[in-house]
Amino acid sequence: MTQTERYDVLVLGSGTGGKLIAWHMAQSGKRTAAIERKWIGGACPNVACLPSKNEIASARVAHFVRHAAEYGWILNPGAIDMKVVRKRKRDMVEAQVAAHVQNYKMSGAELIMGSGRFVAPKTIEVGLNDGGIRVLTGDQVFINVGTHAAIPAVPGLEAVRPLTHIEALELDYLPKHLIVLGGGYVGLELAQAYRRFGSVVTIVEQGPQLMSREDRDVAEEIQQILSGEGIEVLLGGEAIAVAGHSGEKVSLTVRTRAGERIIDGSDILVAAGRVPNTAGIGLEQARVELDERGYISVNQRLETSAAGVWALGECAGSPQFTHVSEHDFRIVKDNLTGVNHSTRDRLIPYCVFTDPPLAHVGLSESDAERRGVAVRVGLLPTAAVLRAQAIGEKQGLMKVLVGADDDQIRGFTMIGAEAGEVMAVVQMAMLAHVPYTRLRDAVLAHPTMAEGLGFLLATVPARNV
Repeated sequence: MTQTERYDVLVLGSGTGGKLIAWHMAQSGKRTAAIERKWIGGACPNVACLPSKNEIASARVAHFVRHAAEYGWILNPGAIDMKVVRKRKRDMVEAQVAAHVQNYKMSGAELIMGSGRFVAPKTIEVGLNDGGIRVLTGDQVFINVGTHAAIPAVPGLEAVRPLTHIEALELDYLPKHLIVLGGGYVGLELAQAYRRFGSVVTIVEQGPQLMSREDRDVAEEIQQILSGEGIEVLLGGEAIAVAGHSGEKVSLTVRTRAGERIIDGSDILVAAGRVPNTAGIGLEQARVELDERGYISVNQRLETSAAGVWALGECAGSPQFTHVSEHDFRIVKDNLTGVNHSTRDRLIPYCVFTDPPLAHVGLSESDAERRGVAVRVGLLPTAAVLRAQAIGEKQGLMKVLVGADDDQIRGFTMIGAEAGEVMAVVQMAMLAHVPYTRLRDAVLAHPTMAEGLGFLLATVPARNV
């Protein structure tokens, strides 16, 4: 019988929130162990945020080279070597992992590589990756197991061994024709990247627009940009059957309003949402309850139904962004030290790293309509921003929502060069409750993309008095 080892703190999963709580608790003098199945540091530095942006950057260079003549540089574009693209990405990941291992050593937190499952309250059995079993119990337990890519129940889809974002970032060849199943953020980023590398790309989205959470005008702008690069976008297309083998030949049957259509390609990428990694890890033994979607039920302090057990990040239903998992860590840390901090009313920004990127914070126009929030809307094409004209990156739009009965900014969306940095300016104004008129009338440096905020805010209709 395996002897149970006692710790002050156990962390199941080493994603952003998990690793930060492990390092913090260990540095605070707690005997701490973090259990990680595969990816040291979680998905972000290994197979998600950073690797995808690394390859997107390579694709952006390819795009610039292909269009170099527009800037006065005449050269032969040459060809993409996907082995070099992958190596560049892998080198970055290896450096990130090494930094994480060093942080574990410096913090004093023990990193245990293996698959963990609860066998009793606050007790985890770990099947070690190098063989053997350990049983650990902790006074405080933190769950940060993340999510994985959903594979829709389309006949034949699983059998063709489709790519997810993980496999797509490991390709050492260029797909001749990549079919992307899903028009969400991940699918669009990778679709554009592979189109720029040289693949024929078709996006199939079941809904009436790309990026279902965005306003229609925003989604249409992104679609126009992608279509302009030669990406075929099929909206309202329901996948009903798949045959073949991804990497060789695949055939996707799609039902549309005009009837059935068969799309033949070489590879298929599934980007159709996420599923929490909560099945099969013994949460019922830990007395940790799940919601109807399979996410861990937590309160606004991220406490689960089991005393002394917290959940952080995507598995707890938090918005699926690394910066949110980091904020979850801050909430838990504060509450453990007696500071009242919760998830209520937090202002969460996000960026989609298409090119040009999309950035958003606060309410969208459709959000405001659903919630009955009266707003005034300002719109500006990115092409009206003088820096966009100077650098020749004029695609996109800027959109702002201002309260109908006050001058507070309720939301902001931008598609355009440096959108994330411009969005951060607006976010700061929102956090400080600065009226939009102060930002509108501010002296902003010329020529910058942020200077466009003055032009945008000048389009906001006057308040009815």
